[in-house]
Amino acid sequence: MTLRVPYIAEETIEQGAEALLAQYAHVKGVEIRAPIPIEDIVEKHLKLRMEFNDLRCLFGLPGGRKPDIFGAIWLDSAKIVIDESLDPEEHPLKEERYRFTLAHEGGHWRLHRPLVQETQRSIVCRSSQANERVELQANLYASCLLMPRKLVMEAWRDEFGNDHPYLLRRKSFGLPYDMDPKLAGILRSFEQSDLYNFAWPFANQFRVSPTAMRVRLEKLGLIRREVPRPESLLARA
Repeated sequence: MTLRVPYIAEETIEQGAEALLAQYAHVKGVEIRAPIPIEDIVEKHLKLRMEFNDLRCLFGLPGGRKPDIFGAIWLDSAKIVIDESLDPEEHPLKEERYRFTLAHEGGHWRLHRPLVQETQRSIVCRSSQANERVELQANLYASCLLMPRKLVMEAWRDEFGNDHPYLLRRKSFGLPYDMDPKLAGILRSFEQSDLYNFAWPFANQFRVSPTAMRVRLEKLGLIRREVPRPESLLARA
């Protein structure tokens, strides 16, 4: 059963993530820098127990498919379980996904624990429910926690010397309406490739996936997509 949660403004979620970082920095007497020490924050500061397990097996789901559940949190016992497929020691290439999942579960703890009734002990995070409000809120919290506005802006200024946004110029405008769909898809994919390559250095610095960093950069207004002019739209009609 999906947890129904009230609307929370994005600014409020970001402020909550910033508050957690400030609390951690104060208690530890450290300066927050990238990459964010998410394991220490979750386990030592929030006092949440974390372990790896086969979540499909744990919840009695059939095997043989890619995991639909990457994380779960038991709110009554303050325990996070991450699917063993994300264990960074066994699967180093999954470290970014593991870190984001851990921050996501921490978001549930901070945002949703007061909302959960005694009868609902856990929140199970399934990829098939990624567009549910409860999951979107936890994703935003994780994004703000792992990629704090202040640090991302500093990284941007270090790279470019200013706060000017990068305008992504689309390559797909003006494609003939009768172009082979497969070829058109390849041409449009160049835009996503550009985004990936552009976000990668920042993603590497913050130890998150290029996709997560691209979303954060767009959210902060540092990447903007070119909007087609009216005549371009008419030409394609």
